[in-house]
Amino acid sequence: MPTFWRSFEELAGDPAFEERLVREFPRLASVWEQSPTDRRRFLQLMAASVALAGAQGCSKAPSEKIMPYVRQPERITPGLPNYFATAMPASDGALGLVATSNMGRPTKLEGNKLHSASLGATDAFAQASILTMYDPDRSQTVKHIGIIGTWSEFVDGVRGALPVGGDGAGLRILSPPVTSPTLARQREALLAALPQARWHQYEPVSRDNARQGALLAFGADLSPIYDFTNADVVVACDADFLSRGGASVRYSHDFMSRRGVESETAYPGIETNRLYAFESTYTPTGGAADHRLPLTPSQSEQFLRALARQLEVAGAPPADLPSGVDPKWLTAVADDLQSKRGRSLIVVGDHLPAPAHALAHAINAELGNVGPTVKFIEPIAAGAEDSAASIRELTDALNAGQVQLLVILEGNPVYDAPADLNFAQAIRKTKLAVHLSLYDDETSELCHWHIPAAHYLEAWSDVRGYDGTASIVQPLIAPLYAGRTAHEVISALVDPTIQTSYDIVRATWQAQLGGGFDRGWHQALADGVIADTAFAPQTPAIQADAVANLPEVAGAQGDLTFELVLLPDPTIGDGRYANNGWLQEAPKPLTKLTWDNAVLIGPADAKELALETGDVVTIKSGGQEVNGPICVLPGHAPGSITCHFGYGRQRAGNTGSKIGFNAYKFRTTHGGHVARDAKLEKTGQKMALARTQTHHDIDGRNIVHASTVAQFKADPKSILSDAVRGPFESLLPMWENYDEQAFAWGMAIDLNKCSGCNSCVMACQAENNVPIVGKEQVLNYREMAWIRIDTYYSGDPENPESIHQPMLCQHCEKAPCEVVCPVAATTHSDEGLNEMTYNRCVGTRYCSNNCPYKVRRFNFFQYQDTETPVLQLMRNPDVTVRNRGVMEKCTYCVQRINHARIDAKKDGVAGGVEPSIVDGTLQTACQQACPSEAIVFGNINDKESRVAKLKADARNYGALSELGVRPRTTYLVRLRNPNPALA
Repeated sequence: MPTFWRSFEELAGDPAFEERLVREFPRLASVWEQSPTDRRRFLQLMAASVALAGAQGCSKAPSEKIMPYVRQPERITPGLPNYFATAMPASDGALGLVATSNMGRPTKLEGNKLHSASLGATDAFAQASILTMYDPDRSQTVKHIGIIGTWSEFVDGVRGALPVGGDGAGLRILSPPVTSPTLARQREALLAALPQARWHQYEPVSRDNARQGALLAFGADLSPIYDFTNADVVVACDADFLSRGGASVRYSHDFMSRRGVESETAYPGIETNRLYAFESTYTPTGGAADHRLPLTPSQSEQFLRALARQLEVAGAPPADLPSGVDPKWLTAVADDLQSKRGRSLIVVGDHLPAPAHALAHAINAELGNVGPTVKFIEPIAAGAEDSAASIRELTDALNAGQVQLLVILEGNPVYDAPADLNFAQAIRKTKLAVHLSLYDDETSELCHWHIPAAHYLEAWSDVRGYDGTASIVQPLIAPLYAGRTAHEVISALVDPTIQTSYDIVRATWQAQLGGGFDRGWHQALADGVIADTAFAPQTPAIQADAVANLPEVAGAQGDLTFELVLLPDPTIGDGRYANNGWLQEAPKPLTKLTWDNAVLIGPADAKELALETGDVVTIKSGGQEVNGPICVLPGHAPGSITCHFGYGRQRAGNTGSKIGFNAYKFRTTHGGHVARDAKLEKTGQKMALARTQTHHDIDGRNIVHASTVAQFKADPKSILSDAVRGPFESLLPMWENYDEQAFAWGMAIDLNKCSGCNSCVMACQAENNVPIVGKEQVLNYREMAWIRIDTYYSGDPENPESIHQPMLCQHCEKAPCEVVCPVAATTHSDEGLNEMTYNRCVGTRYCSNNCPYKVRRFNFFQYQDTETPVLQLMRNPDVTVRNRGVMEKCTYCVQRINHARIDAKKDGVAGGVEPSIVDGTLQTACQQACPSEAIVFGNINDKESRVAKLKADARNYGALSELGVRPRTTYLVRLRNPNPALA
């Protein structure tokens, strides 16, 4: 973006400034047109924002269609937040967001209701990305051979290193998949100007297998787009579609919209869907399944072949069921799919080999699912190619001395490239290497030039969602550390005069939006999406011999040899979030592990090898050896072990360096994400794992309940006994100061929809300034999260069922914590909230001891960093930052309640009616982030509110309600929809 702010003294009376202000920022212009006093105040406010956080004056407020439940101030006013639409880039599809800005400081991210991948929700990574932006460990200066340099010195140096011939021979660029339309345009222009240059695309967790499977099935590289709202029967083959991938938020919403069964009349004519999951590692998708079968990756592929044969897919080769699998599974699944032709779906995980993907496409085509439940589009990445083959080609060129200039646009290939390439050794052979990245990481260490990258909340760009929908990535703040974008680096290579990202992005859309550019541009900024940019769906035909000549399924090789499954970590991904403390401390779904990765193994295999959780073993595979701790996971497939990428970083930052082990050492260009020769050897050492599974344990009591859809439909009242429903008598006093016409806040959580994805946990952390405590304190049961997700298992440990239960302050009507506080620090409000007055708390912790839900948190130490200035900018100004020695807990986001009440009063005064908060316009942070809409909050006194209707549902119950505490937070029974043939 062109330089906008100069000295503030020069702004007043500058005609160019006033002209631009009126043209581009009408809201600000309305302030400017007021009296001189208001002008000075306006300038003071903007000066404060820029001085503290470098606020930009070029973002445009979103339309009310995105967030109708917030009031956008007409001017920048202290205490009132502004909202701006943007998007979080990712190689597998962007997530549309709306960012909350307080005086020029982004402090919170929400989903964009208008974005197809978001629909108003987010995932844990988006919520935590705000911490990454403010991370003081981010790279802050340009470096040349480890010495601080300048951007202009880099420009001179890189232009002098460009190949003399002018055709680009010797120039190589390495980037993640290019999902930015502007970067795609720059790529085309660069390759046209320098035809001998080569642009490589590499992603450590790629869709290579899916791409090859599509080529086998269709003869073309096409990406599937699933419609779970139309699918009555879903079969997930090692596919964790509820928590992995750029479409996981959308897929979670769509799939769970068929799981509610809130009442007999809620969804007339719509059946509850049924999910079968075959997987090696227990995942959130497996936990949501009605039937789950633990299988190794090779067994999943073998089962898929048998299923194709059973369904008489044309050309399907003969196949036997995996050893030990009951034939009734195959018959039941096949019959169920046949009965739902055109309304079923087969989904395959990206880490399974290409034949599995080809089989899934063939089965979907045979069942008539192509169109109704699965569509295909071109890859959203421009110039999409095989990721492993591309980086192998680059490595060969480096080793052959053919690369004069290597420009790496983000990514960290020295850490995450396939181990057999030895990329760290190859990169040393280039004459000049340049690395653009957020952190001075492992790759930066071996490059001649390191350029600090701008975070997506600091930069102009654009990006496509999972279905091709394009969004403008607009900044909320000026780059904190003078970061640059990939657009600017490429411009430095080819443009005589380097352009800003703002101008580069506008040029892209000026060509596409044409004559109505200004209107279209501002509409795109306001809505967060560019209309009519989703890719057109295709209906490809399966090739006649698509599945006829598939290679044999390869399993584990030898006795006591395991299939090693290599997956991105559930909380830190492929390693790019290793320095994010919020994500490090977020308990991973199912394992509940924090601050580490581990070797996941099933109970039977652990027993056979005499291993238990915490035992350190040596993993041997492909000539590599790594030591790591064992974590015994119920439901993990026998014959396989799982290791997660992302750990073992050496230069991640002060938070994420030298934690865990590096699983990338086992990944090769040929083996992909599954190695079939892994062995384990005990070392005799032990390691403490910070798992929260048994923390704040209230097991063995009236906590979670499950039933079946059939039983619920036959007799809704039968799924809960009177001993569970209550109400129950209590010795505790009742709060009498209620007004039936006032608000009575409450929450209902549908256990049928919760997948344990951690979105709510991260949203609460960001909204309420919740600190992290570190591994040592987690081991001492002292994590501070206000909302935790408890996971309960039932059945055989080899293949148990699981239920996820978000547990937060229940805001009891008869709260046991209130009667024992000696200083009245915890009190009851006349709207039913259990409130904490931090100034009164003296740290007796009586309230925590008396809380049956164990949801109160105590600051044993000064966990909150109050010294680092940049972290102070990140915090929500509406929420107190707690110091050592006080108790804290969930408040139902009381700050949001107060904001909504103030807005309602304003509307009431303006409209001449009594103030009211319309149901749905007020959402807690956890509710707003939840992709599956499992959490519902509102006014219980409003009998037409959604929360009141849920509390009247036959499935509704209060956890530990027999204690007589009458919680305002209640739960709805988990309902499974099993196939009677597999009962």
